[in-house]
Amino acid sequence: MASNAAENDDGAGEAESLEKAKFQIFRYEDAKGLEAHPGALDVEPLPENLVPLQMKAIEAGLRDGQQIKYLVKMPGYSITHVWFKHDFPLPLHSHNSDCMYYIVAGTIRLGTETLGPRDSFFVPCDVPYTYRPGPEGVELLEFRHETSANLRHFSKAEKWWEKAVETCVENRESWIEAKMPPLNC
Repeated sequence: MASNAAENDDGAGEAESLEKAKFQIFRYEDAKGLEAHPGALDVEPLPENLVPLQMKAIEAGLRDGQQIKYLVKMPGYSITHVWFKHDFPLPLHSHNSDCMYYIVAGTIRLGTETLGPRDSFFVPCDVPYTYRPGPEGVELLEFRHETSANLRHFSKAEKWWEKAVETCVENRESWIEAKMPPLNC
């Protein structure tokens, strides 16, 4: 009955898609990070005057404050697992695709709201946003109908990047030792 409904809508395309789709399982332990998916995240360059500060933040441990893995990458779908550790300095940025976020564990401060496990938020294409991970950090899933996205920075003040460097220096050791926030099950 469901296949008839798909065929009777305007969509032979949906019926074809259902016929081509295969049942698949995706395991976290098989997920690969950014380095295994060149082109999956196209980071637009910062203004030249900020590049040295960005490099200082990286040298000070910026990458130790995050873990990003692609759980699912298939035509028309992607799910990314993100773990930002406590106090990670996430710059104001946007992506060129809509994204639904689901918080698995930990908390974030998004504007005036605190969000935690089982909460979600939606960010439309090209809308700048940022959030601050809580004291245990945050583990979340990003759902997109694209397999790649860009990252456009809006944190273009030298003071913001200087503070990011300080935050990395202050937290690097604890980020290296950090454990994922406990699952609330």
